[in-house]
Amino acid sequence: MKPSPSQPLAGILEPVFAIRTEEDLGIGDTEGVRQMIDWCHRHRLNILQILPINELGNDNSPYNALSSLALEPSTLALSPRHLPDLTPETFLRLAPPDRVAGLRRGPVNYPEVRALKHRLLEAAFAHFAAQHLDPPDERGRQFHAFAAENRAWLDDYALFRALVEENGNTPAWDRWPPEHHSPAAARDWLRVLPRERRQELARRQLFFQYVQWLAFTQWQALKACGAARRVYLMGDIPFGVGRYSADVWANRDLFDLDWSGGAPPETTFKADPFTVKWGQNWGIPNYRWEELRRRQFGWWRTRVGNLQKLFHLYRIDHVLGFFRIYSFPWTPDRNAEFLPLTEAEAAARTGGRLPGFKPFPDDTPEHKAFNQAQGEEILRVVLAGSGETTVVAEDLGVVPDYVPPTLLKLGIPGFRIPMFFREPDGAYADPKRYPRLSLVQPATHDHPPLAAAWDGLWQAINAGTEADASRRELRQIMAFAGLRDIEPPREFAGQLHEAYSRAVLQSASWLAVFQITDLFAMTARFNTPGTVAQTNWTYRLPHTVRELEEDPVRRQQAETFSRLARESGRGC
Repeated sequence: MKPSPSQPLAGILEPVFAIRTEEDLGIGDTEGVRQMIDWCHRHRLNILQILPINELGNDNSPYNALSSLALEPSTLALSPRHLPDLTPETFLRLAPPDRVAGLRRGPVNYPEVRALKHRLLEAAFAHFAAQHLDPPDERGRQFHAFAAENRAWLDDYALFRALVEENGNTPAWDRWPPEHHSPAAARDWLRVLPRERRQELARRQLFFQYVQWLAFTQWQALKACGAARRVYLMGDIPFGVGRYSADVWANRDLFDLDWSGGAPPETTFKADPFTVKWGQNWGIPNYRWEELRRRQFGWWRTRVGNLQKLFHLYRIDHVLGFFRIYSFPWTPDRNAEFLPLTEAEAAARTGGRLPGFKPFPDDTPEHKAFNQAQGEEILRVVLAGSGETTVVAEDLGVVPDYVPPTLLKLGIPGFRIPMFFREPDGAYADPKRYPRLSLVQPATHDHPPLAAAWDGLWQAINAGTEADASRRELRQIMAFAGLRDIEPPREFAGQLHEAYSRAVLQSASWLAVFQITDLFAMTARFNTPGTVAQTNWTYRLPHTVRELEEDPVRRQQAETFSRLARESGRGC
């Protein structure tokens, strides 16, 4: 089941954590995704896009994962109905209804949710190990087959996770004892431990492998469910990996820890003074592309190979990083130190190094040619490793002129966010002239939803701050929606909401994906870039999937969107 550009498609984006069901444990899970696949099918939508589902680090960001290969355990549906190793009695004891009811209210409480799910998984594993592993029955053999198939990454990952526990649940491997600093050192350390300790740590590694087996099993079943309902499941792969990840710990020579990747200064996201002055410092280590090339990009082939098991399409976040990455000679924890400094003062503290593009800025024809060739080479590897899975490139930001033709040559759709594509006079570009090989989206998870952005413009007008520019923007949005002769309303709703959605869906782009908050004209957002806040990555829809159908307003909005998609020639 591979989508073709000959058939325009429409769908929605909803992070897994945001999905709400009657049986979840305080966070969206694979059962919620299955219900959303059914919801899309009922409304004749063909894409369900989610954010990355790799195992989360302490900041809960799906773009700074603990592992780029392992899946996040909290996405697992853990009722006895979904997990045969969990008895109803054990489930009720560990997840009493009153406690679960509290977790289901409001945003995601990550510490509580993770603790609960961890206890359930521990109980399930104890039952599984006792019943299916010694000697292995059919279920035990399935687990061993998974472990053998994924040994290239799973063994190191499981050892890393066991060592995280050994070191006070911190993944900061450079603060661990020297005997834990690398897989080789850790295995030497294990060999000289007393027999009981070795067995204890071996069992912990087996537990983490078991959790990944469950996760891959449930997510692969979702891909099959989507195929059966003609709903393409679309994943997301971050360009970089977390500094304190299993990937960096196990493959140190593939990463340049002297540089932290990010994005250059720009004016779109004014979340904090550092972003405005220096740019976004994401803290992801740069890749050593020469070493990856020497190893025939095996790590990347494994990474995208995992994705093709789970998704029909996936989005590469910040594809521009394959060509060149804006890099900082300091980690984000030092941002405050550098904020007030001049470039000369900053250089004095870094041995003369300053933030800039690596391997080269696009300042000469030779540098541009090098960057373009590198990006194309890596993307060809990604395509080859992705098999039948369609690759989509998020190419937003400071885009070099060689990136769009490279993506076109490789058959990779880029992004079209209407507010970022303008005519010289500031008017929105005609969406009917968007390239066919593209994905159009009104806003990403990093942007305020349409209704919130609209409110912000009116608030600026009412406050008298940038009032003229805000009025101009209101008019430009109205013109984009085909409502030039109508006064901008106070709310992004009704006729405006429908007209804007129609304009996007009638674009020439092959793929059209709306955040679920934009489909329903909600104002809540999933993330504010450049900030560390408890509200990031925690918002959950106020309705369960079933309530989306039962609520007359939400059902009408969904039916309107479905009708507009069909009238635009999208879908089956």
